Amino acid sequence: MTDLPRRDFIRSAAGTTAAVGAMAVPKVYGQATNDTLQVALIGCGGRGTGAASNALRVGNGPTKLVAMADVFENRLEISLSALNNEFRETPDKVDVPKDRRHVGFDAYEKALDALNPGDIAVFATPLAFRWVHFQKAIEKGLHVFMEKPLIADGPSAKRMLELSKKADEKNLKCAVGLMIRHCRGRQQLHQRIQDGEIGDIIAMRAYRMQGVIGSCFSTKKPEHKSEVEWQIERFHSFLWASGGSFSDFYIHQIDETSWMKNAFPIKAHAVGGRHYRHNEDGELYVDQNFDTYSVEYTYPDGTKLFFDGRNMLGCQNEMSSVVHGTKGSAFVSKFGHSPRGVSSYKDQEQNRRQRIWEYDTPKLSPYDLEWEDFVDAIVNDKPYNEVPRGVEASLVTSMGRMAAHTGQEITIEQMRECPQMFAPDADKMTMDGPAPVMPDADGLYPIPKPGINKKFEYVIEA
Repeated sequence: MTDLPRRDFIRSAAGTTAAVGAMAVPKVYGQATNDTLQVALIGCGGRGTGAASNALRVGNGPTKLVAMADVFENRLEISLSALNNEFRETPDKVDVPKDRRHVGFDAYEKALDALNPGDIAVFATPLAFRWVHFQKAIEKGLHVFMEKPLIADGPSAKRMLELSKKADEKNLKCAVGLMIRHCRGRQQLHQRIQDGEIGDIIAMRAYRMQGVIGSCFSTKKPEHKSEVEWQIERFHSFLWASGGSFSDFYIHQIDETSWMKNAFPIKAHAVGGRHYRHNEDGELYVDQNFDTYSVEYTYPDGTKLFFDGRNMLGCQNEMSSVVHGTKGSAFVSKFGHSPRGVSSYKDQEQNRRQRIWEYDTPKLSPYDLEWEDFVDAIVNDKPYNEVPRGVEASLVTSMGRMAAHTGQEITIEQMRECPQMFAPDADKMTMDGPAPVMPDADGLYPIPKPGINKKFEYVIEA
């Protein structure tokens, strides 16, 4: 078959994925020196800015940022300034003039319009908008990088999986920001575990103990802000926007331990609570999060994952993941997301004298590597769709959160089939319209009540 320019191939491949997946596909990228992958950033907060930076640093394909979108103009401008500063030695990498900087709820469509089929859309908005943006990107024939989590409820999971099939039908590459899966050290550890180095995994432990992080705790809304503006700005505080602090911050370790086990858990029971409802100035917190969570996940063969999460000042901080096998144990993560300390042991206490192996090249960032792998798939037209796995990781994370919030044992079927959709009208949202959750007369939002609200994580009073 004759080689085709990448974008011509994308157009010709639309609707023929099944055949493409089964046939020897042509090289579809790299023949033309000016065939740059254009990037549009949708959601210009800290993680979105970081993802754009990773995209522009890849070494296996020329990339250029050409459009940006956010609902907050100041956030977009801060992000653009940071990227311009980072790439001041290579200014051609960032080419976002004023007419390609878009603000508002329809800004994502305008930014995507700046791209051509085969270019890359980066989605780093609150997760409630993920399916809305993904749907548009598929229509335009764009490859997609989207931040985790992908969903926070069962109906959204089903919607994303349906969209994922449509992306496959167009041979679009889809990456999800669970970057640990692309860490070379964790990949080596995974292979060592599969080869039997620590025996069969029988238990796992993970901890994310930290202070107040992101926007997880919020006081009452200032009068000069609209409800939607406030809740998007404070997205970690609201389950519809982020899955709360549980989903947004804990998903990595639930996913990385499940990866080592080669399975996802099938049920969870959990405890959690809110010890402190006031900040240091005595102001009342009104968000939907607990400040402590403890979850026992069960896998199909009975193996357990014990996960503890805490957002509380003045307490011991730790972020690590450990797996225990019949012949030894291993650190999947020892110092947060860093590859440093990824190692295996003959004992169950991770004694350095019993160490079998330790990853020795920790300078490679998983955030960069996930982009290298993503662009490699685009350039060399390799099958690449992380959405189904990203949805499953998001769903089992939500299962643990729901178990804590309801006080019930929750199975994966119950989580998947739970009809509560936190933001069903995300595609119709406006800055002045009603938010998915509204405060009562005292400025308080609906919160989880374990043992009282047993079927749903919170109830909106009529």
